[in-house]
Amino acid sequence: MFEKLRLKLILILAVWVLQTTVGAQPLPPAIQWIPQDAVISLELSNAKALVDLFAGEKAVEFITSLPVYQKQTANPKFREFLGIVAYLEATLGADWRTALTRLTGGGITFAICPEETVILIIDAEDEHMLNRLHETFLNIARSEAQKQGRSNSVASKEYQGITAWTFDGKEAHAIIGKRFVLSNRSARLKAVLERRSGTGGASLASKPNYRRAKSKVESGSVATVFADLRLLMQIPKVAELLEQQSRNPMAALAFAGIAESIRDSSWLALKLDVQGDTLTLQPVVDGKTVSPTSPAAFALPKEAGDGALPNLPVPRRIAALTLYRDLHQFYAAKDELFPERTSGLIFFENMMGIFFSGRDLTNEVLAETKPDLRFVVAEQQFDPTIGTPQIRLPAFAVILRLQNPGPFKEVAEEAWQKALGLINFTRGQQALPGLIIDRPVHDDTKFSMAYFSTADVKDKTKLDTRFNMRPSLAMPGDYLILSSAEGLACDLIDALKREKERTVEALAETHSLLEIEGRRLASILEANRGVLVRGDMVKKGRTQEEAEAGIDMLITVVKLVDRIGLSIGTDEGLTQARLEMKLNIN
Repeated sequence: MFEKLRLKLILILAVWVLQTTVGAQPLPPAIQWIPQDAVISLELSNAKALVDLFAGEKAVEFITSLPVYQKQTANPKFREFLGIVAYLEATLGADWRTALTRLTGGGITFAICPEETVILIIDAEDEHMLNRLHETFLNIARSEAQKQGRSNSVASKEYQGITAWTFDGKEAHAIIGKRFVLSNRSARLKAVLERRSGTGGASLASKPNYRRAKSKVESGSVATVFADLRLLMQIPKVAELLEQQSRNPMAALAFAGIAESIRDSSWLALKLDVQGDTLTLQPVVDGKTVSPTSPAAFALPKEAGDGALPNLPVPRRIAALTLYRDLHQFYAAKDELFPERTSGLIFFENMMGIFFSGRDLTNEVLAETKPDLRFVVAEQQFDPTIGTPQIRLPAFAVILRLQNPGPFKEVAEEAWQKALGLINFTRGQQALPGLIIDRPVHDDTKFSMAYFSTADVKDKTKLDTRFNMRPSLAMPGDYLILSSAEGLACDLIDALKREKERTVEALAETHSLLEIEGRRLASILEANRGVLVRGDMVKKGRTQEEAEAGIDMLITVVKLVDRIGLSIGTDEGLTQARLEMKLNIN
C-alpha cells in the first residue's frame, strides 16, 4: 500500500515538474506566428519608449492643462470614460500608465493579411495582470450579452491545449502564458496556434524578402514595419494611386523618384526611433531601376555633390519645400512621359505661349532655370492702415534660380504683367475692381507688386478674402521670386541675401526636403477659428458646440507637433527617407 502511494506521489510530482518546465519555456518571437502571406507587419519591440513619450508625466501634465481638455471634463461621456479608467486601475492594482507598461512591455506585433484579416499579438510583462484584465472584460462581455439576449456570443473552445475565446462571435483570441493573441477571424487564430505547435504553414520570419528588409532597419529600433510591395501592388486602389503619376504632370514632378521606387520595389522597410521628444521614421525600399525617360531621371541628382538646397528660413514660416528638379529636361520629355495630352496641359501651354510672347517654353523659358525649385508658406502680418481680411490666408511663394538672370529678367517681367493684365481684363468684364501695379524697392531690389485698393472701404477690419493677395515678382541676384504677398517677397529677398553671405551648399544625394512648423500652423487655424466653425456647421450639419469642439481638437493636435521634417534621397542606389517629428509636450 505504501509503495503504491509513493508511486502515485512520484507520478504527480513528475507531471507537475513537467508542466512547470513546459510552461516556463520562453515563447518564440511573435513574428514566427505571423503567416507568410502578411502584407504589412508592425513589430513594436520597445512599447515603454512610446508610453513614456506620449503618456509620461510631462506629456500628461501638458495635455491636461490644455483648455480643450478642461472643457472635455464637463462632458458626461468623457467623465464616464474616466470612471472606466479608474475602475480598471482599482481592478488591476496599478495606475493606468504602469498597467499599460506591464501589459505591453514585452512587445506588440500587428499584421494585416489578405481578405481584410488582422492579427494582433501582445507580450505582457505581468502574466497575472494580463489574466486579471481578461477576466474583467470577460465578465463585462457576459453581462452585456445577457442584457442584449445573445449570451451564446461569448464562448470558449479548446484547441491544441489552448483555450480560445470570443466575446462577440466574430473575433477570436487566446492567452498563452504572457502572450495575448487576437484575430478578427477565428480561422486565422487557429492557424496561429498551428504555427505555434509546428503543424501550420510557413511564417513571415522565414520569408527571404522579410529577412532582407529587416537587415536594413532592425538594429536598436523602437519599432519596425515591413510591407510586401508585390502583394500591395495587387490591390487595385494602391496600383491606381501610383499610376496617377503617369497621367498627372504636377504629381509626376512633385513625387518624381518616389512613386517609381515603390512601384519597382519588392519590399519596404521602416524603423521608428525615439530620442527625447522627437520621433524619427526612416523608410527604405529596394528598388534601384530608373528609366532614362521616367520622371525620376529628372529628379535624381546627376553629380556626386548635387542635391536640394536647404529650405529658406523666413519670419512666421509655416512650411517650406525644396525640390531638386530639372524643369527643362522634364518638360522636354513631356511627350514620352505623357503621351495622352490632357486638357490641363494644353491650357497651360496655350497660356504660357501668350505670357511669353510665343517663345519656345522648353528651350527659351525653362532652359533658363537651374534644377532648384523652392516653395515657402508663411503667416501674414496685415497693416491695419490697409486693412485685415476676415479670412486670413497664409502667403505662399515659389523661388527659382536662373541660368542667365540678366537677359531673362525682362522676359519674366513682361510675362508677369501680361498675367496681371489678363486678370484685370477678366475682372473688368464682371464689373469687379482690379489690381493696381506698383514698383517698390526693398534692400536695393526693385520689384513689382499689385494690390486691391481699400481707399473706399469704410470697415477695414473684415475685408474680403481677395485682400490676402498682393502678388509680387522679385528678382534679386540670380533668383526669381513669385509670391502671393508683398511681405513674403521682401522676407525672401532678405533670406536669399543671408544665404549668399553664408555660401550654403546643396544637400548631396537629397532630392526632396520638406519642413512644417506646427505652432505656426496652429496660429493660422486659431486666427480663422470662427470661420472654420461656421464652415463645419454648414458643411457637416453640426451644432455650434459640436463644431467648436471639433475645431478646437484639431488645433490642439496641431499644437502638439512642434516641427516636422522630411528628406528623401538615395544611398548606394536605394531610395531612403527620413521623417523627424518633434513634439511640443514640455
